[in-house]
Amino acid sequence: IFMVLSLLSIVYGALRCNILAIKIKYDDYNIRVKPAAYLCIFLWRSFEIATRVTVLVLFGSVLRIWVFVVVLLNFLGFFFYPWILFWLSKSPFPENIEKEFSRLGTTIVLCLLTFLYAGINMFCWSAAQVELSDPDLISKSQNWYRMTVYYIMRLMENAFLLLMWYIYRTDFYLYVCAPMLFLQLLIGYCMGIFFMLVFYQFCHPCKKLFSSSITEAL
Repeated sequence: IFMVLSLLSIVYGALRCNILAIKIKYDDYNIRVKPAAYLCIFLWRSFEIATRVTVLVLFGSVLRIWVFVVVLLNFLGFFFYPWILFWLSKSPFPENIEKEFSRLGTTIVLCLLTFLYAGINMFCWSAAQVELSDPDLISKSQNWYRMTVYYIMRLMENAFLLLMWYIYRTDFYLYVCAPMLFLQLLIGYCMGIFFMLVFYQFCHPCKKLFSSSITEAL
């Protein structure tokens, strides 16, 4: 019961962050989010987060040391990704976050922001993409390519972790139909991707402002 309540709480938080990110990106427009959009986001985030956590738990139950390596690599990759893009863009260092902040204080704030960004992306696609070269620190463009790469890589990673769990599973899972669980988790993650595609293709409140739809981009 507590696990279900925790999952619902996290999914609700992800849903609110999605809506907030849309309002920040399109703050010049009057945005009305329809019930179908809320439903798609809820199902999208439910499948995505629940399957991701389950995969990590199963993998960690048989390869306890290696799960820390997986988590650390994921975290460091997403932590440094915005900084790498910032250095490649050769943009000036952000100075407009807060006038009272020194350069060191601004760096600490940006590190905390990317820390939060990395923590979210370990489990689900972040609703707001950090862009340190932007004055608002949030990317206002809809980058279909980045989203596609993220979900392809995450699906491949989940499949690999489940395969390792399947190979090294212990007698604890003797009464669990491992092939069926393996398949259910992969299908569950694909269902999350499906509802994400439905949301962006049909239910996004600002889909008319996109330069291209997600199906065209794919």
